[in-house]
Amino acid sequence: MIELIRTNDAVIISFVESLMRDAGIGCFVADQNMSVLDGSIGILPRRILVDADQADAARRILTDAGIANEIRQT
Repeated sequence: MIELIRTNDAVIISFVESLMRDAGIGCFVADQNMSVLDGSIGILPRRILVDADQADAARRILTDAGIANEIRQT
């Protein structure tokens, strides 16, 4: 899996999940339960991962949605 986005912003995470679901691209939000360790204040970022073979399509979708600045540069 490829890390697509790393953010503390719950709205961005939800938006990306929705975009990926609508496009039929499976994604996984890693570190989602880490908020228990940071007291649910959002210090630790969450990562959105997609399969490597769908990463280019996912990046295009995020760019078309206007959030290309959130994409992790590898």
